Amino acid sequence: MGAARNLENMTLVHEIAVNENFQLKQDALPENSLASRVKRIVHQAYWDVLESELNAEPPEYDHAIKLFEEIREILLSFLIPGSGNRLRNQICEVLDTDLIRQQAEHGAVDIQGLANYIISTMGKLCAPVRDDDVRKLKATGNIVEVLRQIFHVLDLMNMDMANFLIRSFRPHFQRQLVDYERTKFQEILEETPSALDKTTKWIQESVNEELLAVSETTLTPGAKNSSKPSLSPTLVLNNSYLKLLQWDYQKKELPETLITDEVRLQELREKLNQLKIIACLSLITNNMLGAIIEGLPELADKLKRISAVLLEGMNKETFNLKDVLNSVGVQTCGEVNKTLIERGLSTLNAEVQANLVGQFSSIEKEDNPIRSLIDKRIQLYLKSLLCLPSPQKCLPPMPGGLAVIQQELEVLGSQYANIVNLNKQVYGPFYANILRKLLFSEEAMGKADASSSAN
Repeated sequence: MGAARNLENMTLVHEIAVNENFQLKQDALPENSLASRVKRIVHQAYWDVLESELNAEPPEYDHAIKLFEEIREILLSFLIPGSGNRLRNQICEVLDTDLIRQQAEHGAVDIQGLANYIISTMGKLCAPVRDDDVRKLKATGNIVEVLRQIFHVLDLMNMDMANFLIRSFRPHFQRQLVDYERTKFQEILEETPSALDKTTKWIQESVNEELLAVSETTLTPGAKNSSKPSLSPTLVLNNSYLKLLQWDYQKKELPETLITDEVRLQELREKLNQLKIIACLSLITNNMLGAIIEGLPELADKLKRISAVLLEGMNKETFNLKDVLNSVGVQTCGEVNKTLIERGLSTLNAEVQANLVGQFSSIEKEDNPIRSLIDKRIQLYLKSLLCLPSPQKCLPPMPGGLAVIQQELEVLGSQYANIVNLNKQVYGPFYANILRKLLFSEEAMGKADASSSAN
């Protein structure tokens, strides 16, 4: 439980630091769910009881006084410690529950007056975005409904205050993030020694792939490979990171060291998959219709927009990629023909159109030659990006065939590089230990064996 708590805290701080748009939101129950109906019924029953008590002869104020006490504490929580002493004293004096109880016993309590004071104080403390909500409270006639809506607006103000504090602390979190995450993860590792098992397996896969690649390129036919090839730890780690953009997030768990960025990595992977298909479609179109669409950038942009719109949501299980690619092909032919007619030229014949649609549809297969080519070029670009000391200052050249997605790929690549570089800063020492064991332990053992044999 301690490890789980550390992970939860670490994930929250990481999210606040790296996600500029992070903010707390109120949980909204589904409209017709059982939980929603129960909550609505219980709340309505509470306010009905309060109304009946206030309308009784003589009125009963016990519940109302408890509400004023709770409201007082909420208002005081909005004040910054050490400041606002005058307003603090005023709130405590006006919402003094002992005094209100004495007034109630003598029938002299002014519930409406207290509500008006609360509303006025809320107007002084709320964010500008809540001004309209506070203004509406003044126009509410029924005192029970006023109190009910006061609590609703106070809930919103609580959320505003929490998000204000998050924005205020974000620069501090950003400065301390690397040390904080590394320390917290070390605590997790001490409590759960297996906390790096998935990470080790992730890196081991890259080591095995690199060893196989080196063996295939250096081993001559008939020769025996007597020694283990020397691998670059940086190369192995970068190749491990590249796997994250092809990861099956539904079936395969992420390495422990990347859990805090799972949502961002998954979003990048989904966007990259869409860009791959767009680049494939553009390459096919240029190969088949290059002479026709050359010099027509407006048409190329329009065809790209059509592809992007139709490919939205392509990572959902219900998405039928082959049908969508067929639709893209049909619409592409239609737009090209429309442009040709506007220029007084002959439209595409049926055979060319059928061929274009067929080639578009064939991209659905992952082993499609064009899809494989585009994938390799994207991987080459991303690999080059990870090798740069500072990807923000200079980007690697864009490989051929990717011009149509260059702008989007550069943005995506920068976001990806930021995630990777921060991850390296935080978990670098842990990765170094894993790589040392995987790459050099056997080599060290081999030298020891050789030395003992010589003796």
